[in-house]
Amino acid sequence: MSALVLSLDFELHWGVAPRLTVEQYRTNLDGTRRAIERMLEVFEQNGLHCTWATVGFLFAKDKSDLEKICPDCRPTYENDSYNNYRLLPEIGPDEASDPYHYCRSMIEKIRAVPGQEIGTHTFSHYFCLEKGQTLAQFEADMSAAVEAAWRDGITFESIVFPRNQYADGHLTICNELGINVFRGNPDHWAYTPRSRDEESLKVRAARFLDTYFNIAGPITHPFPTETEHGFNVPASRFLRPYSPKFAMLDGLRLRRITDEMTHAARAGHLYHLWWHPHNFGKHTDENIRFLEKIVAHFCRLRDEHGMQSLNMAECAVRVTA
Repeated sequence: MSALVLSLDFELHWGVAPRLTVEQYRTNLDGTRRAIERMLEVFEQNGLHCTWATVGFLFAKDKSDLEKICPDCRPTYENDSYNNYRLLPEIGPDEASDPYHYCRSMIEKIRAVPGQEIGTHTFSHYFCLEKGQTLAQFEADMSAAVEAAWRDGITFESIVFPRNQYADGHLTICNELGINVFRGNPDHWAYTPRSRDEESLKVRAARFLDTYFNIAGPITHPFPTETEHGFNVPASRFLRPYSPKFAMLDGLRLRRITDEMTHAARAGHLYHLWWHPHNFGKHTDENIRFLEKIVAHFCRLRDEHGMQSLNMAECAVRVTA
């Protein structure tokens, strides 16, 4: 059995707030909702399942509601730009007036499509490995995320950690909250979880080159086995968005992904592709066309090798069934 796993880090402005204002990222943000609708169309038409790892702030009905569910114990990063709680006084009163920081309407649209799992991306887009924060602060943040979703009848099974940063202590807290599936990192030095300060030019360059050329080998994974921290469904590849600057390399970018998918199908492995919805907010047509080429290859592998489409929680279910 082999599978294509998709997971999306659903965060809107909260995901880029440490480095970009709404105005600086407005084109992507303004296009995100339409990009989500088009992705959902592709997923539904082709029977693709996906985990939408959602920042907890997006569940709030309005600003008053958000303030009520925010924990008192908040992160004390040395770099305060990482602290999204600092933005709360500045955001609008509700989704209608501020579509960059609330998104209940889109969460409901996602839930309506078969095979779509709502997972968590922590409450505030919490960075687990940055200096100054503590496990107690992470636990408070995660408890708020669980509560925000529970009010809408959603029980989290899966988590994607922002910037893929986590350690055993964070997994233990998630397990205590009933979250037993997580997106781990590829077993290659370029993808080891690090704080922002530890992200060297060499590491970033290696990951960039691996998008187009076979630097790290085919990054596919056996189906997860249950460990003391639950089920690790490791990432394979970030679906880097279309860029006019690198458009001439898109053939290489596509072949890198499809070659890995084929390897997974033949080996009986998982291939786990991930990205952010806001990545498709700009150059949406080009990004959707590229996604459709990936999906077409998946359909061939499904017909020829029986490859399945699974969200993260379904990976654990298939293992334990």
